[in-house]
Amino acid sequence: MASKDRILRLKEETRVNILDAALQIVKAEGWQALSMRKIADVIEYTAPIIYEYFANKEAILLELNRQGYLKLARQLQEAKDKHTSPADQLEEMWLAYWNFAFANKELYQGMFGITTSCACKMVNELPEAELPWDIITGSIGELMNIPDMESEVICTKYYTFWSVVHGLVSINLLDRGDSDKINRQVLRDAITGIIKSITP
Repeated sequence: MASKDRILRLKEETRVNILDAALQIVKAEGWQALSMRKIADVIEYTAPIIYEYFANKEAILLELNRQGYLKLARQLQEAKDKHTSPADQLEEMWLAYWNFAFANKELYQGMFGITTSCACKMVNELPEAELPWDIITGSIGELMNIPDMESEVICTKYYTFWSVVHGLVSINLLDRGDSDKINRQVLRDAITGIIKSITP
C-alpha cells in the first residue's frame, strides 16, 4: 500500500513539475514559445513522458487556465469576506481582481487570450471560469435587491464592471497605460461610479 501511495505521489509531483515548467517558460519567453519539448528539457525528462500526463500543449494550457481561475476565485472570496456591505465587497473584489491580473500576468493573459492564441471556447467552458461570476454577482444582486442571479440586469451590471476593469488591465498588460497611481485612481473612480449607479 505504501508503495502504491508513493507511486501516486511521484506521479502528482511530476504533473506539478510539468505545469511549473510550462509556466516558467511562458514567463521567460511568452505563450508562443511553449512546447512539449521545451517542457521536457526544463524538467529533464523525455518528451514522450510529458504525453503520459497531458495529451498535448493545449491540455497543459487548459490546466494552467483552470488553476488560474481557482486562484482568482480564492482571492475574490477572501476580498469579499473582509466586508459585509455589498458595495464594499464589490470595491474590494474588483481591486483584488486587478491585483491578481498583475501578480499573475502570464496566467491572466492565457485565461483571457491577451497576446496569446488561446483556445478561448475550451477555456470559457471550464466550470472554474464561472467562479468569478458566481462570487461577484452575489454582491451585485444583494446591492440591487435582486435575488435572481440569472437576471439580465445583474448580467449587464457584471459585464459593465468586468469590461471596465478588464479593459484597463489589458491596456496595461500591453504596456500602453499610464502610471500605476493614475491607473489605480481610474480604477477606483470607475468602480465607485458603477457602484453608485446601481445602488438603489
